[in-house]
Amino acid sequence: MTEETIWRGTSSQLKNLGLFILAGLFCWLIVPIFIALTRYLQTKNNVFELTTERVKMTEGIFSKVTETLELYRVKDIEVRQPFIYRVLGLENIVVNTSDLSSPVILLEGIPTKIGLADKLRNQVEIIRAQKKVRELDIE
Repeated sequence: MTEETIWRGTSSQLKNLGLFILAGLFCWLIVPIFIALTRYLQTKNNVFELTTERVKMTEGIFSKVTETLELYRVKDIEVRQPFIYRVLGLENIVVNTSDLSSPVILLEGIPTKIGLADKLRNQVEIIRAQKKVRELDIE
């Protein structure tokens, strides 16, 4: 079975709205424009990809770093919506994993209408059933 992409996208630029407004107000100082441009490029180049087997996170403007998480390692998915994100239609998805290199993954500023948390949860269940993997917590 080949791996297929379920969703691929970036965080919304609306999460930077406050910074963009401040940069616009203080644009006469020149430096805020470069700070806003840097934040814009960082957000634009932070790409999330959900496939049928893993979650891939690529970040970096000039040098790219890609982190991969196997879906059967996902322990818990938490959706957080601060007030301003609820108004803007965004959410943060916190993924707790059993992966030692990245125990917590934050997918920040994802549009709510995509339903990424539900897609992720469904795909985790499917891949666990296919690979016959069970989560076992020992304390």
